[in-house]
Amino acid sequence: MTSIPKVRLSKLVNSLKSVSSRYLLKKYDAQVRRQLWGGHFWFSSYVARSCIGAPLTVVRQYIENQQRPV
Repeated sequence: MTSIPKVRLSKLVNSLKSVSSRYLLKKYDAQVRRQLWGGHFWFSSYVARSCIGAPLTVVRQYIENQQRPV
């Protein structure tokens, strides 16, 4: 039996972005502010993908090979 999520994915992602950006700006303000894209820590969009059954090494390699903003 599967359970129905109580939080929408978009709300969860928004919360994670908000909390993490506040934390990182508070802890590393001087270093981080120089790297911001137009004054924003995160892009407004997100992608959610399923990786059920994929080994952690494959998931990690996928994440590490994402393009970095220039």
